[in-house]
Amino acid sequence: MPASDERKIILVVRPTRLDELIARFNTVQQAQFYVEHLGADFSDYLAEKKRYETAIAEVEASLRAVARVQRLDRRYLPNFVFGPDDVVVVLGQDGLVANTLKYLDGQPVLGVNPDPKRWDGLLLPFNPKSLQKVIGEALRNKRPIKRVSMAKATLNTGAVIHAVNDLFIGPQSHVSARYLLKAEEREERQSSSGIIVSTGMGSTGWLKSLYSGWLGAASALGLEPSDRTIDMSFAWDADYLRYFVREPFPSRTTGASIVAGLVSNTHPLTIVSEMPEHGVIFSDGIEADFLEFNAGTRAVVTVAERQGLLVV
Repeated sequence: MPASDERKIILVVRPTRLDELIARFNTVQQAQFYVEHLGADFSDYLAEKKRYETAIAEVEASLRAVARVQRLDRRYLPNFVFGPDDVVVVLGQDGLVANTLKYLDGQPVLGVNPDPKRWDGLLLPFNPKSLQKVIGEALRNKRPIKRVSMAKATLNTGAVIHAVNDLFIGPQSHVSARYLLKAEEREERQSSSGIIVSTGMGSTGWLKSLYSGWLGAASALGLEPSDRTIDMSFAWDADYLRYFVREPFPSRTTGASIVAGLVSNTHPLTIVSEMPEHGVIFSDGIEADFLEFNAGTRAVVTVAERQGLLVV
C-alpha cells in the first residue's frame, strides 16, 4: 500500500532500563559497573535494549509504508497535541498503553508487544510482524474496538486529571492524609494513607491487592468474610468505578465507616482536602505527573465522559 497523507500515525516509545541508567551514569560502562557491582546480570539490560531497538526499527518501517509517522517519547505525552484523526501505535509494556490512553480523545490505540518472551502483554495483542496487516485495517477503521472507561477527578481550581487504571488521592509521602469524604449522601472526616479509585481495567491491579489484603487479614483474625477468592474485577467499559480507603484511622475527630464503594456520575465521590501541604492526586502510578491537593481543594471523582479505544 502506498504511503498516505490522509492520516498520521503516532508511534509512542519509551526508554529501556539501560537508557535510564545511561542517563543517570552518563556512559554504558559506568552503568555496567553499577549493575554488576550490585551482583546483577548486565547482559539482560543489553539484550532488552537491543530487542527493543530492533522492534522500533521493524515497526517504524511497517508504519512508514502506509502513512506518515511521528515518533513520540513517553515523557512528552502530557504536552503533546494529538490530531483528531491520528492513529496511535504504542510499543512497550502494558503500562505504556494505559499511560497513553488517558491523554487521548477518541484516537484508536494499537498495542504492540516488542518482546513477547519478556512481557505478558494483556494490552499488547499485536507483535511487530503482524502489525503490517493490522495497521492498514486500522487506518480504514476495519478493526474491532474495545472500549475502556476512565476515571476523572475535577478540582475546584479548574484542574482535571484522568486515569485509565486508578487515581491515588492522598499524601505525597508517608504521612497521614486528612480530608472530608462524601459518598452517596454520607460524609465523614478521615485520616488515612490515601484513597484509591479504580476503573474496570485497573480492578485487577492495585484495587485487587487492597481487597486481597483486607480479606486475608479478616480471615486470619477469624472475621467474616473468610472467602479469599472473591473476584472484585469488573468490565473495562463499566459505567462505574470502585473506591477503597487505605488504612483509615478512627479517632475522636476521624472515622472509618466509609471505606469502600461504587462511584458513578449519579453518585460521585467528593473529597475536600484538609492537608496544609504535600497533598497530591496522581493517576496510573505516575507520581511525577500530579495535581496538588492541599487545604481547601475539593476533588469530585466521576466516570470520564470519554473512553479509551483499543484496537483488537
